[in-house]
Amino acid sequence: MANKFFVSPSPHVHGDTTTRGIMADVILALIPALVVSTWVFGFNVLLITAVSILSCVVFEYAIQRFMLRGRNTVGDLSAVVTGLLLAFNLPAGIDWWIVVIGAFVAIAIGKMTFGGLGKNPFNPALTGRIFLLIAYPVQMTDFSVVPAHGSVDAFSGATMLTQIKESGMAAVDNADFMQMLGGVMNGSMGEIGALALILGGLYLLWRKVISWHIPVAVLATMAVFAACMGLGEGGSLVYELPLFHILAGGALLGAIYMATDYSTSPMTHRGMLIYGVGVGALTMIIRLWGAYPEGMSFAIFIMNATVPLINKYCRPVRFGVKHVK
Repeated sequence: MANKFFVSPSPHVHGDTTTRGIMADVILALIPALVVSTWVFGFNVLLITAVSILSCVVFEYAIQRFMLRGRNTVGDLSAVVTGLLLAFNLPAGIDWWIVVIGAFVAIAIGKMTFGGLGKNPFNPALTGRIFLLIAYPVQMTDFSVVPAHGSVDAFSGATMLTQIKESGMAAVDNADFMQMLGGVMNGSMGEIGALALILGGLYLLWRKVISWHIPVAVLATMAVFAACMGLGEGGSLVYELPLFHILAGGALLGAIYMATDYSTSPMTHRGMLIYGVGVGALTMIIRLWGAYPEGMSFAIFIMNATVPLINKYCRPVRFGVKHVK
């Protein structure tokens, strides 16, 4: 026979997109937020980011080289993205050795324990961040670094979400949303540049690295939740409170860059919407009634565990099979 047919496992259709290319796009999208953070907090941001990225790369290389003894995956840039996102979830004044511990937990436990990229059920950077938050709560919530630029009064050591926990809705009344959009507020290194994060997200949408379903579902759910709370305040904060919760804390960073992680998010659009609504609702529940002022990391981590169930429930109908309700 001149023509031979070969049977091989899926996928049978391949595109030009590579893991390295996707990770490079994510890195490019995060650069504006890194620039804003460096401008606000100073060059220590670059030091922490470099330590985080280098540690993640070294740990992944060492585990692949000496323990798994398989093909080394450092070149796909996924460890670089993990290190960058981990750094974005840390205060600007944190000790370097804590960053190294977080990178080890993110790579060794959150990623390589399950077999590497694509097999991890939980976002590695969030795994490292949550571990550090539990193990070093004082250092992880110390935001008393004096900014290199911006309004010093806005950097009192407490984040905007901490202020709303302590002083109630007065924090919303005193909030300057233009300053929050531009990065003049306290928080983790990658949380403050709201406008930069949005621009990076638009770039990822343009490049089709992510779809709109998860970010929109997360932020819309948070906005609706906050608007309902605003109605409970006599209707005076029905517009201000949703904007406050979207701009403050890690809402944009989590919704755009962490909840959309391929390995830990649903595969179908319907599943993405369900997942996003869950992340948004859990974030607001933790913010409003939980012990922590921020809930995005915990919300994504919890919803990561539900992804297999969501994928099973939202499994698409196979081609040629009649859907029976």
